[in-house]
Amino acid sequence: MKFFLLCLLSLFFFLAVFAQSSNLNETPHVFYRNGKTILQSVVNGKSVVDTVDAQNKTVVKVKFAQHPEWDFSVPLKKTLAIEPSVAKGADKMLFISDVEGEFTGFRALLLANGVIDQKYNWKFGTGKLIICGDLFDRGKEVTEVLWLLYKLEQDAKAAGGYVHTILGNHDIMNLSGDIRYVDPRYLEMAKIVGLTYTDFFAADTELGRWLRTKNIIEKIGDNLCAHAGIAPQINTLAMPIAQINDKCRPYYDKAKRLASVGEADPTIASFFNSKTSLFWYRGYFVEPKATEEEVNATLSIFGVKRIVVGHTIVPGNVGFYYNGKVLGLDVNQHAGKHEAALFEKGVWYKIDDKGLKTELKNND
Repeated sequence: MKFFLLCLLSLFFFLAVFAQSSNLNETPHVFYRNGKTILQSVVNGKSVVDTVDAQNKTVVKVKFAQHPEWDFSVPLKKTLAIEPSVAKGADKMLFISDVEGEFTGFRALLLANGVIDQKYNWKFGTGKLIICGDLFDRGKEVTEVLWLLYKLEQDAKAAGGYVHTILGNHDIMNLSGDIRYVDPRYLEMAKIVGLTYTDFFAADTELGRWLRTKNIIEKIGDNLCAHAGIAPQINTLAMPIAQINDKCRPYYDKAKRLASVGEADPTIASFFNSKTSLFWYRGYFVEPKATEEEVNATLSIFGVKRIVVGHTIVPGNVGFYYNGKVLGLDVNQHAGKHEAALFEKGVWYKIDDKGLKTELKNND
């Protein structure tokens, strides 16, 4: 009897695992190998590979099994270029951070605030969408978020607007093989196609190449944008923003193995360690906190009026700190809190995925 029950339980377990695997779907990833363009996806738990004629324009079709009306197509760019480190501001700018694969909430927020329409057309005109890091981890629709931003970049430019995507710690972690926070479905998907999850964002993939064009800090108008913040140790380096990005870019996919890099170049260690990194620092919100004098020094060195960051969830977000000199963006997207900051006609607002707009306050 016990043997029979064990067999029955084993059968149920097998069927449950099989059912879960057979329901797995993954949006296409584009690989460039041996002179060929290869689209690798997963459909109903099975690997699907398409080889595309390089002479034809490649289009990635992003599909949603539960919401086919959400589907969209993404034409690949002819070329990818390193993003500028310094850019002009705009009359209308939307700042958000830590989307972390929560496509549904991200889509709702963009729709509710007139950035896109139901067909993902750019409706923000000459405005700017600024992502302050963390596209990866925890959520179940990371790839969809990446392809949407990739698409919107092209659409925004055509309308005179712009999408700025700045990398955060979870983005760097995934590029360098630290997958502790990746949703299990992605690891299962990688097994199905016979690759590691990190392979999908390697330097021979379109998304991997695209991510490597992104910066870890940008000056946009009078805003200094980074994922986590600027530690006093970074200020002492007195390094221009473009130089910071150029210096760090070669290490995006090596961050997990940087323990010995500091011996050759101590500044690299400053940019990547958990205490002082632009994408790990928590000194604006966690003790020992930065002093207002240190914040003022950052503003002076980089020639800005405020610092815009995500990374650290605190009750006052989305909100201002340090007498309006630091803007904190990070909210718990995974708990259904989808909020951002909007700058419009000289006024700052907190906005959400329902279209509610309230003027931002100082939380000091």
